[in-house]
Amino acid sequence: MHPKRRAATHQHRRIRHYAKGTDSHGFFNLLTGPQLLDTVESLLPEHRERLFPPTQTLSMFLAQAMSPDASCQKVVNDTAVKRLVGGLKSCSTHTGAYCRARQRLPVEMVSTLCRQTGRMMTNAAPSAWQWKGRPVRLVDGTMISMSDTPANQQRYPQPRSQKPGLGFPLCRLVGIVCLASGAILDAAIGCYRGKGGDEQTLLRSMLSTLNTGDVLLGDAFYATYFLLCELQRRHIDGVFEQHGARKRSTDFSQGQRLGQKDHLIEIPKPKQKPRWMSQEQYDQAPPRLTVRELHCGGKVLVTTLLNANHTPKAELNKLYRSRWHVELDLRNLKCTLGVDILSCKTPDMAIKELWVYLLAHNLIRLLMSQSALLSDCLPRELSFKHTLQIWGAWRQCHDETDDVQVISLLLLIAEQRVGFRPGRIEPRAIKRRPKPYSLMTLPRPQARKKVAANGHPKRVK
Repeated sequence: MHPKRRAATHQHRRIRHYAKGTDSHGFFNLLTGPQLLDTVESLLPEHRERLFPPTQTLSMFLAQAMSPDASCQKVVNDTAVKRLVGGLKSCSTHTGAYCRARQRLPVEMVSTLCRQTGRMMTNAAPSAWQWKGRPVRLVDGTMISMSDTPANQQRYPQPRSQKPGLGFPLCRLVGIVCLASGAILDAAIGCYRGKGGDEQTLLRSMLSTLNTGDVLLGDAFYATYFLLCELQRRHIDGVFEQHGARKRSTDFSQGQRLGQKDHLIEIPKPKQKPRWMSQEQYDQAPPRLTVRELHCGGKVLVTTLLNANHTPKAELNKLYRSRWHVELDLRNLKCTLGVDILSCKTPDMAIKELWVYLLAHNLIRLLMSQSALLSDCLPRELSFKHTLQIWGAWRQCHDETDDVQVISLLLLIAEQRVGFRPGRIEPRAIKRRPKPYSLMTLPRPQARKKVAANGHPKRVK
């Protein structure tokens, strides 16, 4: 037998053997358990018996988010066909009723379900997935583009560097992600520019999501005095890359030496109070803060994990390298699921659409966690896109599943593993050339008039 086939056969036997002693629905039961169902019931708005009640509307909205063709027409067509096949009364393929049902869907219902599925998933994760027995949380932010409508522009204005009529509304998304399961525990959304839209402010609004004993990983945006003080007050440790301005002045010859380019230092409280902070909060902050600075992996890290014997330099370096997973999670959201550009025309619907995508992400992570549990591996070793494709094919063929079918589905998900490529570097460049058209430099109505008067411009060589 070929070595690869022999290895695959051995893996299948091991999964089936492990599944005999495991609840095959494990994480699946989180979606149908009484706790989550009670949450759904409490969040349902008052509604009449319609063609698209809230629960079915949310189900269709999720299917739309997970489909490569994320159009309203596609999901309505699928529903119409399923009703015919199931012997139900046929419904219209016009999208008006479904779009109105989406508008009636409360955004609080979707966001609460997203947070609760993330929390339940990370609570059900085994301790072997944690770091030194402690949960690790990742934080990062990204920009999301919206449809260019007056309503979206008013709520989420485009960058000032772009001329009116040529840019797109932008919102900022900051999320807290579980390193072990990949679940999104919470998210905050703000404007790209203006008061209250920066990553620090959005993170502060979600600090209640973190629990005592958690470890928070983030990039240099989060290595600030007052955030580190707040984390220490909540008995949460942080590991961040040192901010560039302070990194240039780091002197490892000062402070208490712990090792080569590893020391403890005391940072004085900034003399100027931040604009977002009240005078009372500023006065309550400690006058000095002890942190640990260390140079590893070509970066200077700052952390509140002060004990070098308990957390050696090599372990902190390995831990911080795992922060890259949040970048991959954002890529899965934006590129694999298609969150990069939201299609809804109003800001309220756009935010609701974004939360539906986040909930869809957690449901895919739910499948990956269950598959990893059965295959005795880590969820991060499985492919998000492969799981999404398997689930897309599965739900077209199965309405109801039993234990044997669930195990078979999870076995298929566990077959594809992501490559282990430490230190991988790829150029941020596009090899395939774009279409030979010039960039739009006028608002579309003016550009149409110019084309009508002078014809189309020549293609760019």
